[in-house]
Amino acid sequence: MVGGSGGIGAETAVALAALGADLVVHGGSSEERLEATLDRIRESGAVASGFLARLDTFADAGPVFERIAGADILVVAHGPFLQAPLHETTAADWERLAAMDLALPGALVSAALPGMRARGWGRVLLFGGTRTELPRAFKTNAAYAACKTGLSSLARSVAAEYAGDGVACLLACPGFVDTEYLSPAFRSAYAAKAPRGRLTPAPALGAWLARLLADEPPLWNGAVLTLDEGLPGY
Repeated sequence: MVGGSGGIGAETAVALAALGADLVVHGGSSEERLEATLDRIRESGAVASGFLARLDTFADAGPVFERIAGADILVVAHGPFLQAPLHETTAADWERLAAMDLALPGALVSAALPGMRARGWGRVLLFGGTRTELPRAFKTNAAYAACKTGLSSLARSVAAEYAGDGVACLLACPGFVDTEYLSPAFRSAYAAKAPRGRLTPAPALGAWLARLLADEPPLWNGAVLTLDEGLPGY
């Protein structure tokens, strides 16, 4: 579980544990947050371990790759966000976003596939951004959206090539989700834009995604799912 110590990742991890999965959870920098999530996971009787690794650059991901080969389920819930118009987006911004939001998920999938194929079963869950299920125009976060939109090709490619090996990949594109990372100002502003006047509860989203991953057969293999509760264009 990459990025599983908080937010949507943590809720998905807790829900997977409730369905019988044992987990290895990656956290970014907060040992306190990671331990709190591991405690929640263990409440269901699951075996859980965790480790910290800041993922600021691709070179930081070594500890994550070390733990990928044995994974039956790979969830990548990590990825930096940038809100800036294109004329203020630097080359360094582009490099970081492309590495962390597109290349790293792709490389993690590549690293997990040999083991999944050998065992004849594997599940991959990736996260896109809000409204990145299709190529769209974005005025204030185009670089982030461009990288996240590329994940749709990755998810569909995994399904096309490895479904016969028992491997299934899902790309989830949530709307505005309520997590502990949001500032009060963001929470208020984006709740006003949401269809029901409130942000999507992270536990509900995590539980729903965990149930999908447990489906057999995975009829959703290769799907790019918009999970924004009917969010209008903005």
